[in-house]
Order: sequence, then structure tokens, then C-alpha cells
Amino acid sequence: MTVAQKELLDLRRDRLFAVLVSFLTAVTLISVAVGAVAFRSQLDAYNLYVADVAASGSGVAPAAPQLFPLQLLRGGIEYLEILGALFAIVLGYGTIAKEKHRGTLQLFLSRPVSRFAFAGGKIVGLALVWLIVVLLITAVSTLAVVTIGGGAVTGTDLSRLAIEAGFVWFYLVFWTALAIGLTALTARLSTGLIVALVIWLAFVLVIPQIGDTMHPDNQVPGGLFAALQIKKPDELAVLAQFAGFDGIRNGLEVSSVTKHFERLSFAFLGIKDQYNQQPIQVVWAAMLPSAITLTAATFASVIFALAATTRRTLQRKQS
Repeated sequence: MTVAQKELLDLRRDRLFAVLVSFLTAVTLISVAVGAVAFRSQLDAYNLYVADVAASGSGVAPAAPQLFPLQLLRGGIEYLEILGALFAIVLGYGTIAKEKHRGTLQLFLSRPVSRFAFAGGKIVGLALVWLIVVLLITAVSTLAVVTIGGGAVTGTDLSRLAIEAGFVWFYLVFWTALAIGLTALTARLSTGLIVALVIWLAFVLVIPQIGDTMHPDNQVPGGLFAALQIKKPDELAVLAQFAGFDGIRNGLEVSSVTKHFERLSFAFLGIKDQYNQQPIQVVWAAMLPSAITLTAATFASVIFALAATTRRTLQRKQS
């Protein structure tokens, strides 16, 4: 626990870390504000339409758009997907790099410590840091939804936010542990960081974007099938004709841990219309494969970091 405590103290004094967390918090607030403005614009357009219908004396006005407060967090989730993962890599890389640059690594390794003392302490320390950061961002996001977004957050919404916070924590720990393992395993510090960034680029940006682009319902705003007024049974019948194509698209998406994180977040926060206002147990049943995948990937990443961060690999880089 000494290593974990030292990590917490180091990050408390780290200005770069403070800047990164402040930036994540700020973009989350901005995304809620943008979402709230977009909804109010939608509501203004609806009110104008209703006034025109009433003035003409014809037709029946459609139902008013309804604000679902947690949907205002969509932008924040997308920032966490991309920037959160990037910051987690920087944090994981930095925790090894600073010990080398300061010369404290050799001092630590000169002591009779257990096999996993260094890597385990680093991972525990950073996991605790991420837990604090996730709780902070969750609290700020909830407050922003109520104050900026003007939404009423219910007890069920708080439960959904708590579940989502757990997924965010797993996701950030995954990337941090991966960066620790790669930095320790490669002969040069810069090589470990580059490899981690290449993986981030492929699995956070490229593969999810390809999957989204291949989905026919993402070709027009609001969904292709909705724009064509195709009902759900007919939509499924159309998609069944392209089962092979959809299988490839889905296969690409499920290879990305980021896509699993996104699916979980969008489902539990009701951002995906299919799961909006559905009971939590129904969402759990539908999202169990993604929850298992994200959890398993995180544990695998931690085990990789523990296995890769050995006295031999760390000392090899000292030469």
C-alpha cells in the first residue's frame, strides 16, 4: 500500500493531472449545456408549429417533445470514450516514466519487495484516483442536468447514474492498466506510449467509426428507417436480407471495448431510444454480454500489467 499511497500523493501535486481532470469536467458541463439548448430549440420549434396549426384551425398537433434528463449526458459520455481513454493512457504511462526520470525506480527495486508490490501498488493507487475522479464527474454531471438542463432527476435516474459510474471506472482502469503494462514491457518508454496510442486509435476511433458508418440507420439524422417511416417489424425484415453484412458490422463493433462501453452507457442512460424508460433489470438482461466483456477486458488488462511489470523488464530499461 506504500506505493499506492505515494501515487495518490504524487497525483495530488501533479498540475497536468489537475488540468486533465478539469478539462474533462468542463467539457461534460459544456455538453450538457449544448444538449439543453438543442432541446429548447426543439421545443420552440414545436410551439411555433402548434401555434400555426391552431391558427389554421386544421389538423391535430403532435405530442410535445419530452425531456429525458439523462439523455443530456450523451456528449459527456462521448468525451469520456475518447478523451477519458487518452488521459488514462497518459496517466498509466506517466506512472512508470516518472519513476525512471526521477531515479526512484532503482531505489525501490534495491529493496526486498514482493513480485507484485510495485505494479500492484501503482494499479491500486491509480484505480483509487479514477474512482475519485469518476465520483466527482458524476456529481458534477448530475448537478448540471438539474441546474443547466432543467431536468428532474428521480431515484431511478440516480441508480442509472451509479451504474454508469461503475462502467466509466472499469473503462478508465482498463486503459490505464494497459498503458502500464505496455510501458513496462517495451524496451523504451516512448515505444510503450506509441503502442498504447496506436491501440487507442484503432479501438476507440477507427473501428467504432467504421461500425457506425456501416449501420444503415446512421446514414441520415434521426435514423434511415424512421425517415422512411418503416415500422420496426419491417425494419427487421429488411435487415434480415443483409444478415451477412450486419454480422461483419457487429463483429467489428464488438471487437472494441470502447463500443461495449458506449452500448452500456447509452442503454442505461436511456440515450438509445430502445432502452429509454425501460426497467433497469430489462436493460441489464439486454446488456449483460457487453457488461461481461467490459469487466473481463478490465481484469485482463490488470493481469497483463501485473505480469509485464517485473523487476527484469523494469531494470532492462535502466541499461
